[in-house]
Amino acid sequence: MTQKKINIAIIGLGFGAEFIPIYQKHPLANMYAICQRSQSKMDEIGDAFGIEKRYTDYDELLKDPEIDAVHINTPIQSHAEQALKALRAGKHVACTVPMATTVEECRQIVEETERTGLTYMMMETVIYSREFLFVKEMYEKGELGKIQFLRASHQQEMAGWPGYWEGLPPMHYATHCVGPVLALPKAQAEYVSCFGSGRIDENLIEKYGSPFAVETCHIKLKDSDLSAEVTRSLFNTARQYRESFDVYGSKKSFEWTLVEHEQSVVHTGEVPSKVTIPDYGHLLPEEIASFTTAGVYDSDDNQHLSFIQGSGHGGSHPHLVNEFLNALHLQKSPYPNARQSANITCVGILAHESAMKGGEILHLPEFTIEEK
Repeated sequence: MTQKKINIAIIGLGFGAEFIPIYQKHPLANMYAICQRSQSKMDEIGDAFGIEKRYTDYDELLKDPEIDAVHINTPIQSHAEQALKALRAGKHVACTVPMATTVEECRQIVEETERTGLTYMMMETVIYSREFLFVKEMYEKGELGKIQFLRASHQQEMAGWPGYWEGLPPMHYATHCVGPVLALPKAQAEYVSCFGSGRIDENLIEKYGSPFAVETCHIKLKDSDLSAEVTRSLFNTARQYRESFDVYGSKKSFEWTLVEHEQSVVHTGEVPSKVTIPDYGHLLPEEIASFTTAGVYDSDDNQHLSFIQGSGHGGSHPHLVNEFLNALHLQKSPYPNARQSANITCVGILAHESAMKGGEILHLPEFTIEEK
């Protein structure tokens, strides 16, 4: 018997357009519908990719009984509300980062997935990037030995981005550095302590009441002797764009390149070696393997800020789509599922709260912790 394909609707067609051809070519998916408030923008994308079902009203889209799952790619303030609406309408949810902007919103999403039995996956790019997959492969082969410490950073200049980014607390968008330090050891955060440093322009501070140029957080991993450190900056800090993570093991350590497009380094004992990170398209269905190296936003005349600054997100997009669709097809939990997504997201939310309280230790809420 032929397996029914999963009908996907993509919400938000800026960065979201990058995923359309991946779903169109994935053997488990039917790229069924798109949603965008701007009719002209939606028609431009819909015509380009041959998508007939088009909605300018998200609530109307959710009434469509043919839609199995939505993939949300809208501004961060909309993520929680739109995810909750979809779950309550009986749709599975994939959502770009972060899961939400408050701990309470994260709690509601977790509770709704458990009430409905539906799937939620936060589409965290770094944990499916070729760099992460390279380190994960070394770790699973035992080449790193025992992990001793993890560090990650995400430094970015947000000038020129849409206005809702202006003055955003750095740790409120921390999943790109929190995700890998939890995903590699398959761990959960237990508590955090964070310090703010420096000061952004006064006109930026007033929007969110967040003064810090840089926030640095220590994370204690639950049921582990490990801790991790993550650093985040958004404004008034001179640094080339960098999403990075470093892993220090007893046999080998991995350090992300300091300068974009240069080689990362693997240390064996005290001997450093520059390494070329391979592509991991071979882990994917043949139909979508090419999307690890090429996509919608890979030409000089058709680019998106999130894609330019993120270096194509490490070829992660088809891996994310494949993880989500396989979870639905096999009725298994994706990584990260709702609780894991909440744990990753709440680290950042609580880290900023800790920074505003001078580094006070704050524990992750129980709903973000999975029983083993």
